[in-house]
Amino acid sequence: MCNMTFEESSGDNSSERMESVAKALEEVLSTALPQGCITVGVYEAAKSLNADPDNVVLCLLATDDEEDVALQIHFTLIQAFCCENDINILRVSNMRRLAEILGGGKPGGEPMDLHCVLVTNPQSSLWKDPALNKVNRFCRDSRCLDQWVPVINLPDR
Repeated sequence: MCNMTFEESSGDNSSERMESVAKALEEVLSTALPQGCITVGVYEAAKSLNADPDNVVLCLLATDDEEDVALQIHFTLIQAFCCENDINILRVSNMRRLAEILGGGKPGGEPMDLHCVLVTNPQSSLWKDPALNKVNRFCRDSRCLDQWVPVINLPDR
């Protein structure tokens, strides 16, 4: 059900809404990370999606400015899987900011593969996060406007 007004989908409210959703996304990631509810990496995400898709509440696909054909193929397959399993998807720009939110790199100095990040649902019912609800509502509203994979720019801090 789509109940988005024209004013919400265009104009000045649009940039404010995008900024609000970007902040909510940062909050979701910051909350999920210490709970162990983040899966990072294309391969790890694919394994997690295959093992338990019902546990995934959000899929983030991030790119640099470079065009990598193999990565785009992975993205296409992940997007199709997420759409079929009713998992919300966001395209995220500003990988540097995403790395900052998620703690930079792996222990040992090795950089993380941030091209695909999954947020999973913890077993506790404490995860009734208003920020996650805002991000999920944005994804749902975007689908109503035929934007199946909306893009969010994480602002620099």
